[in-house]
Amino acid sequence: MTARTLDGLLVVALEQAVAAPFLSSRLADAGARVVKIERPEGDFARGYDGAVHGQSSYFVWLNRGKESAVLDIKAPADAALLARMIARADIFIQNLAPGAAERAGFGSGELRRRHPGLIAVDISGYGEDGPYAEMKAYDLLIQSESGLASITGTPDGPGRVGVSLVDIAAGMYALVAVHQALLDRARTGEGRVLKVSLFDAIADWMSVPLLHHDYAGKAPGRVGLNHPSIAPYGDYAAKDAKVVISIQNEREWRRFCAEVLLLPGLAEHPVFADNNLRVANRAALDREIETVFGALTRDEVVARLRASGIAYGALNSVADFSRHTQLRRMAVQTPKGEVALVAPPVRAEGVDVHFGRVPALGEHTEALRREFST
Repeated sequence: MTARTLDGLLVVALEQAVAAPFLSSRLADAGARVVKIERPEGDFARGYDGAVHGQSSYFVWLNRGKESAVLDIKAPADAALLARMIARADIFIQNLAPGAAERAGFGSGELRRRHPGLIAVDISGYGEDGPYAEMKAYDLLIQSESGLASITGTPDGPGRVGVSLVDIAAGMYALVAVHQALLDRARTGEGRVLKVSLFDAIADWMSVPLLHHDYAGKAPGRVGLNHPSIAPYGDYAAKDAKVVISIQNEREWRRFCAEVLLLPGLAEHPVFADNNLRVANRAALDREIETVFGALTRDEVVARLRASGIAYGALNSVADFSRHTQLRRMAVQTPKGEVALVAPPVRAEGVDVHFGRVPALGEHTEALRREFST
């Protein structure tokens, strides 16, 4: 069967960029009708790049299955039209600049008073209060403010995680909260105001380094592909290529020494005998491993790892990933042709999923004006 779990629900999304479109696109995937409200120049994410048949990669990824209406919400007629849409909606999503929705007459509290069954979602940079509440926030800024950039990269310098991790995290938390609110509404008939900030989302993901700082006195350092608190864990050079390995427990460590390195005594060496010692003596440990790996081809290393049941992987480029045998894709139609997107991560038994098409700017404006004229 086709996955239409949210069939019959109307979502109105006054959205831009990444976090809110991530949320609304996943609601659309589940069968909700999503009306995306764009300013006359369009969601600025439409202009991020031209990588996909001249269209923005982020926009194509995050706006499938939606209808696009161009409105100027500062104009009384368009504001009235948006209000009529929201009056019929089950879910209203907005991630405008701080205070913009409320100034335009679409604050979540007032909307809920008018429409008790509405689930209103506000996605912000830093939340509704505190000294940062009015600050604009983008992914890089939050990665920096949260300390994520300080633990990402190499010892030579901090780095940004290479995708918009903060926005995606906020969108995922919002998606979970919306589904919980829908379940509550089914029981009580009451909607809810949901507030999700980019900062709070990534703060939760930063819990482990924060706990290290607060209770052990020191946050993990930047260690490239290594793990700050597990060793061996990272990339190691064979004769012809690198191989990535991950040792998770002492049983694996002993097996790795005996069956991969062929050095069983190394497992009990005084500076490698437990994980904390191995982390503290990582440089010496890495030299031991690379002495063995460096005399073998990658295929020879992999054969030993596979035979011993040690977890390993390849240090792939995006080009390698594109050809990966495990990568599943799904077609989506766009104004400029078909695009192969990554298929949904969750596969539900007996349920078929399809992606709706990506809308052109304002493609549905006139039809929506007619539908919501009264």
